[in-house]
Amino acid sequence: MKEHYYFDNAATTWPKPETVYTTMDHFFRNYGVNPGRAGHELAVEAEKMIGETRRMLAAFFNYGGDPNRVVFTQNATDSLNIALFGLLAEGDHVVTTRLEHNSVLRPLNHLQRDHGVSVTYVARDAQGYVDPEAIRKAITPQTRVIVVNHASNVLGSVQDLEAIGQISRSAETVFVVDSCQTAGVLPVDMDAMAIDVLSFTGHKGLFGPMGIGGMIVREGVDVRPGRVGGTGVDSASPFHPDKYPYHLEAGTACLPGIAGLNAAQRWFAELGRQQLGAAVGATSHADSCRAALRHIAARETGHVAQLRAAFRDLDGVVVYGPNDGGACVATLSINIQDVSAEQAGTMLDADYHICVRTGLHCAPLVHEDQHTVEQKGTIRFSPGYFTDEDDVEQAIKGVTELVGMLVRT
Repeated sequence: MKEHYYFDNAATTWPKPETVYTTMDHFFRNYGVNPGRAGHELAVEAEKMIGETRRMLAAFFNYGGDPNRVVFTQNATDSLNIALFGLLAEGDHVVTTRLEHNSVLRPLNHLQRDHGVSVTYVARDAQGYVDPEAIRKAITPQTRVIVVNHASNVLGSVQDLEAIGQISRSAETVFVVDSCQTAGVLPVDMDAMAIDVLSFTGHKGLFGPMGIGGMIVREGVDVRPGRVGGTGVDSASPFHPDKYPYHLEAGTACLPGIAGLNAAQRWFAELGRQQLGAAVGATSHADSCRAALRHIAARETGHVAQLRAAFRDLDGVVVYGPNDGGACVATLSINIQDVSAEQAGTMLDADYHICVRTGLHCAPLVHEDQHTVEQKGTIRFSPGYFTDEDDVEQAIKGVTELVGMLVRT
């Protein structure tokens, strides 16, 4: 038996590729100085690595604009706060969905309560999909922003961002996307999807460390900075620079975290080249990474398909989310009859060493709609790229035996 069977990759991918650990350690030991604040060799190397990471991420998300519009933040919650508070003002209207994470819901609640912003929450269907036409119908003359998560962190359902993006562009609104559950798993194409502001976090599918995330802000989109201060450039000015990336970055960058993202981007590219049978330099970073994503998605969705099929055959188990082959990521929520999710998750951990996430998953409206609040949410399984068949077999065994103990016939 393994020490842990890890099924909480929707919260944080673990483990990371070995190169992420080694690169972070090496770079911090050898170049761990303030980037962009001095002209000495160490500072230049640090700034060079950060610039390279911006360029790789721009290619990864198929953003054809200036890579300096790739802004580093603490995480996706930080990015979404900067975007929403920096775009919206009194009298503005927002269209969002009832699938959102609290990283969207709470900023909007505060903006509604404290700053006179109005919000429309578009419903989803039983499988977790939002009809783009419902978003179109919710737009008013005051609509300034449409904000949507690409995939639900509870149900795994993936939204049609291309259709929503075209609706947003036609309505001349700002399209903000939360890519936490898809970045590093599915292609996120800013240009094809007409995304204006893309938020991402490093510690999930991008295989970076905690404490680093970012956002890409398309040219022509004006986001007011939420924090101002030191940037290392234009220090004589009494105001924060308008120039990107400094416009939305203040203070010293998270150099170890960016080094981790840099290493992870190189890992994606190498994995993609292996799938393509291509030599270094034979394919672009974007093409290599797209090949890697196809490989990763196939592996992860294969694992979750095994779990879904096994759990649906168990009397007393309720499986939520897509069930007809609709677009989804490797996230699966279940409950066992009327047993609380917390109790079941604790038993899976204690008796089977299975690490799952239980609770509301910071997405309370999803649980209101599927009536799982009384069970304290759901038991969420989220296999990852490093999940193996032993993990999957242990998960099926654990749930099967737990059902035998807990379900009343």
